Amino acid sequence: MILRPFDPWKSPLCTCPAKLSLNPYTGCPHGCLYCYASPYIPRFQQCRPKADLLKRLAREAAKIKPGTLVAMSNSSDPYPPMERDLGLCRGCLEILKERGLQVQVVTKSDLVAEDANLLSSMAATVAVTITTLKDSLSLRLEPGAPLPERRLDAMRILNENKIPVSARIDPIIPGINDSEIKDLVSAACQAGALHITASTYKARLDSLRRICGAFPERGEALKDLFRRGGRTAGSLYLPWEMRRGLMAKVEQEALQEGMTFSSCREGLTPKSGVNCDGSHLLSCKHHSSNTYKSG
Repeated sequence: MILRPFDPWKSPLCTCPAKLSLNPYTGCPHGCLYCYASPYIPRFQQCRPKADLLKRLAREAAKIKPGTLVAMSNSSDPYPPMERDLGLCRGCLEILKERGLQVQVVTKSDLVAEDANLLSSMAATVAVTITTLKDSLSLRLEPGAPLPERRLDAMRILNENKIPVSARIDPIIPGINDSEIKDLVSAACQAGALHITASTYKARLDSLRRICGAFPERGEALKDLFRRGGRTAGSLYLPWEMRRGLMAKVEQEALQEGMTFSSCREGLTPKSGVNCDGSHLLSCKHHSSNTYKSG
């Protein structure tokens, strides 16, 4: 199957609305040290297209009720560099549009802006992940991903094309990027984001080894924090009080900027009318152009 249920394990920590998941590519070239998906997919950093993707998607989408929400992507970025030549993500969007399905794109890539014309003509919202504003830190944490300013530029273009945008400040890692919360929220707002989704770093043993190897000055402190936080749903969590405090800080900054806020898998319930993944922004398509931010 190309279209799969999102969170089929029904984690009690997941507060996302019901939706389907679509990954046009297997694997991801971003090389993010904190990636949760890399242990589960062989040759994860060797990104490759799904076989017969568009034919399979067309068959499956024809059986899906119009208006159903489809998330792209949850384990592999839908806009790897090869998308510029292959256009598979764009092909998927065209099929989903024809079928009348709603789409939520989640990406770290500025290539999404090249599909602004298509996204603006369909029921779509885009979430752009940005973890730091510092190029040097981004190159250590996400060595294969576009630099922060390119992602912010993409958000500006999407906003100018009346596509509702959210920013994912995810993950927040104590001692590494938590000091940037205020600046990250402000930059996202200025780039046109209407919503912030935030999440603290949920460690797996392999990703924690990568983080500690890249940031040896923070290694022992991070290990101690995760020992204190314990294991939840297969991942190591930071202590509850720390997580709650970090989420409260992001929420305060987001609300001050006039944006909605939610957290991801922190055990916190989104406010009424807000979806944790930002998909409530799809309603912006039915609002006036004043909903969007002018530059």
